Amino acid sequence: MADDLTTKQKDYAVFLPAISGFYATFIGKQRFEEYVDTARFPQGLTDMEQLNWLNSQKALFPYKWSLHSGGHANLDLTKTISSEDMIRNREPGTMMLGDSGGFQIAKGLWEGDWKANSGCTKAQAKREAVLKWLDGVADYAMTLDIPTWIVNNPEAGEKVGILKHEEAIAATHYNNEYFIKNRKGIDAGGTKILNVLQGASHAEADEWYELMKGYCDPAQYPGRHFNGWAMGGQNMCDVHLILKRLIALKYDGLLQEGVHDWMHFLGTSKLEWAVLLTVIQRNVRKYANPSFTISFDCASPFLATANGQVYYENVFPTNGKWSYKMQSSADNKKYATDTRKYSDAVVQDGIFPVFNNSPISDLLQMKDICIYKPGVPKAGVVITEDNFQDPAMYDVLPDMNKNNKWGKTSWDSFSYALLMGHNVWMHIDAVQEANRRFDTGEYPAMMRSKLNNERFEDIVEAVFAAPDRATSEAIIERYNRYWMEIIGGRGRLGKKAVHVTAPHFNSLFETVETEYEEPELDEDNLTALEA
Repeated sequence: MADDLTTKQKDYAVFLPAISGFYATFIGKQRFEEYVDTARFPQGLTDMEQLNWLNSQKALFPYKWSLHSGGHANLDLTKTISSEDMIRNREPGTMMLGDSGGFQIAKGLWEGDWKANSGCTKAQAKREAVLKWLDGVADYAMTLDIPTWIVNNPEAGEKVGILKHEEAIAATHYNNEYFIKNRKGIDAGGTKILNVLQGASHAEADEWYELMKGYCDPAQYPGRHFNGWAMGGQNMCDVHLILKRLIALKYDGLLQEGVHDWMHFLGTSKLEWAVLLTVIQRNVRKYANPSFTISFDCASPFLATANGQVYYENVFPTNGKWSYKMQSSADNKKYATDTRKYSDAVVQDGIFPVFNNSPISDLLQMKDICIYKPGVPKAGVVITEDNFQDPAMYDVLPDMNKNNKWGKTSWDSFSYALLMGHNVWMHIDAVQEANRRFDTGEYPAMMRSKLNNERFEDIVEAVFAAPDRATSEAIIERYNRYWMEIIGGRGRLGKKAVHVTAPHFNSLFETVETEYEEPELDEDNLTALEA
């Protein structure tokens, strides 16, 4: 029986798995060829579509929401790209949020002169391709913003021609105007566009909002205006600023039902924020826009697996820290013939203290992950770092990987894909379980003020139920000390949560962000994992 996560979603803020191109390749290519030999499938897996949560009929865990970034996509929709088929030819009724790739500009990865009115043909070609791709594949899409934190990286700024704060803002204006004028339009089947809000401090965020808010105004851009909001920089990790911004949107007439129904929070991986954002969503629906939805994304399930990390448990101690638990998994060639159930074996052998099964891991035996067999050394030979590649050392040679080498890992690329799927289910399930528990009276410590034990949900309701803007803003300011207690969505405290420049894999797993550079897992590097 499939675990239908779509029907379990209820009225919670929506988590969007940020689909890795590496993972999507297995789904897409198998549609065109036997990309993975079906003999390699674990028992019980008969169709690669069982790993595709966007396929409601075949998936082991149907879930209709996802995000994919143009920064990691082939933007040319005139070409058939089998590795992109999971995104391009997804099931009708699913929802895809398209990220524009502005992060790639700010990191200096999409080179060219991106300054406003530069006339750079390289930048313009990418600008055009991004918008066409978003219009072609996404239900909602983000504007091509250039975050002002680019000024902290002059080397990247040199590559894209953006070295000053003012240049980043002007370039974002230019891109927004291009999107407004050239978007396909909702009535013609095009995407709905989210106006990205940036800023590394309250002052910068306020400035950005005042300069960019007009793009969502139907009076200024009738029939062409943007259709919602995306929260980046300080806007996505500082509750004080989030509430202040939502009240501004409410009273500026920019949370209209049927006009501005969606708000996305970039790179939000901390589990407690699943319930925090649900509380905010419910109050916006009650007091401002009944059709309003908050979504948030992260690529943690994919990035974790790329580092050999596997989710094994989610924990929800009342008035404690709610979190996903993950650590390095079994990777040893001695398991290549081990037919024990994966979840049993990793606990029996002390690799994990416990292991919660997903619909994917429930099918796995140890040999399905650790597939490469070790060699049999000659009598008296000790295999070392220096001689393990020498065939003269063996009576029976080790299994070769797809690079025709004897690698150190026992995993092949499909091992990574299987565990990525497991991690995705674990992450979605954790988000939904957190909300279910919160609705029955359990709560993480972050949702209670340490000063007087006031409930987050009561304070937020007071903010939105207030009779006027001034009263709402006064309530927000009154709780400034409490807002500073709340760990930001990327694992930083309150207003200190400004920007993390790279993903971190350590015991503070929740700090992983998803304005990220995808690791070398794209179509041309699938076998790099096995080196």
